[in-house]
Parts: sequence; C-alpha cells; structure tokens
Amino acid sequence: MSDVILEVKDLKKYFPIRSGVFQRTIGHVKAVDQISFTMKRGETLGLVGESGCGKSTAGRTIIRLYDKTEGHVLYNGRDIHQLPPKELRKLRPKMQYVFQDPFSSLNPRVKVGEAIGEAVVDHGLCSKAEIREKVLEVLNICGLAPYHYDRYPHEFSGGQRQRIGIARALILQPDFIVLDEPVSALDVSIQAQIINLLSDLQQQQNLTYLFISHDLSVVEHICSSVAVMYLGSIVEMAPRDELFKNPLHPYTKALLSAVPIPDPTITRERIFLKGDIPSPANPPQGCKFHTRCPVAADRCRTEVPVYREVGPEHHVACHLV
Repeated sequence: MSDVILEVKDLKKYFPIRSGVFQRTIGHVKAVDQISFTMKRGETLGLVGESGCGKSTAGRTIIRLYDKTEGHVLYNGRDIHQLPPKELRKLRPKMQYVFQDPFSSLNPRVKVGEAIGEAVVDHGLCSKAEIREKVLEVLNICGLAPYHYDRYPHEFSGGQRQRIGIARALILQPDFIVLDEPVSALDVSIQAQIINLLSDLQQQQNLTYLFISHDLSVVEHICSSVAVMYLGSIVEMAPRDELFKNPLHPYTKALLSAVPIPDPTITRERIFLKGDIPSPANPPQGCKFHTRCPVAADRCRTEVPVYREVGPEHHVACHLV
C-alpha cells in the first residue's frame, strides 16, 4: 500500500454569480483556485488563512460534498470526482468530515446515540441489534458516558457536542478526516482536551487529518505540515517546524507575527496588512496578495507567481523569494 493517501491536483471550485429574470451567469466566485498538495498516511496537514480564503470550501470539495469545477482529487489513487454513485457510496465511510458548528450538524429531535449510529446502519456495517454496543464503545473512546446515549443535543456543552461530532465520524472507521475548525468555538481548556483526544485517536487508529483552522498556535501543536491559503490559492506550504522558523511568503510572515508568545519578556514585530481582502469574484491581476503586500514590486502587479519548491518540501508562490 502506498504511503500517499491523498493527492490534490490543480483543484478549482467556482460558484456561479447569477442575475436578472432568467438568472444568467454573469461571473464566478473563485472560492478555490487551482490548489495542489499531497498527504501521506497518518499525517496532519494544517490548512490556514483568514476567514473567507476558501479553506472550508477546499475541504468540502476534497471529499466531494461539493462537486469540483476543475482538477483532480485522488484518494488511494482513485479520482473520487469520477466515481459513479455506487462506488462513491462504498468509499464514503473512509472519508469523514467534522463540522465547525457541532450543534447545527445534529438534529435537535434525534437522540445522540441514534445520531451517531444511523450512518453505520445505513451503510450496512452492522445490524440494528449490534448498534447500541458499537455506539457505546465509540462514546467511551471520545470521553462520553453511556447515559449520554439517550440524551438530546441541547443537553450537552459545546465541548461535548464536538466530541459527539468526532464520534459520528469515528464510528465508520475512516482513514481520512477533514476537521473544519473543530476547536474554534470552544474554551481554551476544552480546546486542549479535544486536541489531545484527536492526537490520541490518530496514534491509535493511524488516522490522516486535514486540519482547517485560523488559529496558528493550535496548528503548530497538532499539525506535521502546514499550507497557507490566500484568496483561494495556496501561497506557501512546508513542514510545520520549517514554516514557523523560516516563513518566506509576506502573507505567512504577517499571519505568524500575530501569534501571541506566552512569554512577556519576548517581543515580536507585528506586521500590519493594509486594506481589505479583495473579492474572490474579482481577484487582482498578477499576485493576488499584491494589493496588501508591504514589499510588492511592479512585477507582482502583472505576473502570476509560480508555485514552486524552494527547499526540501518547502513550496512558495512569490516573485521575491
């Protein structure tokens, strides 16, 4: 079996902009604009960037919750966007998604035990007689008690709901999980519990995570490599330690300058970006970041930078590197 579990090649996801009585398409929102990366089995890739940069859309397109516009997503060598419905359904349990808001992803009228177990029965992975035992097992793994089986979503705290979301994904015994900002709405102490849970589960079950977040301190703790997105494109990608010690792209440097240091004796020069994020419906020509970049040159305004490898596993899209 190959070490590579996921290959994303030139992936695009555009949403049409429609107007008029006949709802004609007058443009596109370029939410994901030609991203490429490879993930090895058992690793955690952090996908970071400002709100609205396309992180969640990329995650949903990768596991085909959204259909792609262009490009390829190879999971264990198979292009999931080319699979017929029956083949895709067989593959679904192996690719799971943990949503940012666990409460909105749960049906308030369905007991938690039933919500966790319904997909297992639906995919025929066990009988209805075995389902309760299987759900209780995964509840225990995720730090929840047996009596939680018969409770409703509104009876749980935010951290418990996120554990329920993780349990729903785990019960299908996946190989690959997209974690869409799984700790962003939680208190710091609860964040630590969920992160430790995810790390333990990864080691026990050899899981592969795509960890979507805007919190770089969390990403530094849990991820083995990091990809930085800006306006639908990946501008830099490197192993975690390399990226945090030696950021090359001006946008990455600005993001890292905002990360607080838990030592009052150490100061860091803050890089403030000017202006607003451009619209993904009408991105700037040349380098997309040039309108806010503090070191932009004339070339940046007209020529799109090539995303290339500049060091061992360190890729960047910048004319000035």
